[in-house]
Amino acid sequence: MNTRTTLGAAILAAYIATIGAANWAVAHHGPIPVGFGQVAPAGVAFAGLALTLRNAAQDLAGRIPTVAAMAAGTVLAYAIATPTLAIASAAAFGFSELADFTVYTWLRRRRMLVAYSLAATAGLVVDSVLFVVVAFHTWRYVPGQIIGKAEMTAIALAVIAAVRGVRTRKAAA
Repeated sequence: MNTRTTLGAAILAAYIATIGAANWAVAHHGPIPVGFGQVAPAGVAFAGLALTLRNAAQDLAGRIPTVAAMAAGTVLAYAIATPTLAIASAAAFGFSELADFTVYTWLRRRRMLVAYSLAATAGLVVDSVLFVVVAFHTWRYVPGQIIGKAEMTAIALAVIAAVRGVRTRKAAA
C-alpha cells in the first residue's frame, strides 16, 4: 500500500468519524458560541471539518470510495442521534455533501483552494439551513451554523495550504 492510498484511507475514516462526532455532540450538548454573538448546535465544528475532509477524500481515495463514505456517513448520522436529529442530519448531510461534491468535482481541476472553498461554502449553507430547520423548526441557529462551519473550513484550508506549500518546496528542492 503506498502513502497516497494509506492517507486516502485515513482521510475517509476521519471523514466518517467527524460525521459520527457531529451527531453525538448535537445529541448530547446544547448550543455553543461560535462568535459574532451567534450560537450553533454543538456538532458545528465537526460538521464544518467534514466538508473539507470530503474534498480531501475525493482527491486521495477517488470518487467511488468517497461516495461510499458519504453513504456510510449518512447511515451513521441516522444511527447515532435521536429520531428527529437523525432525520435532519441524514437529510442535511446527504444534500449538502452532494452540493459540495458537485461544486468540487466541477472546480477541482482549475484552482484547488478555490474549489475547496466554494464547495465547502455550498455544502455548509445547504447543510446549515436543512439541518437547523428540520431539527429545530427555527431559523435561529442558521447564522451560527454558517459561521461555525466557515470557521472550521478556514482552519482546514489553512492547514491544506500549508501542507501544499511544504510539498511544493520539497519538490522544488
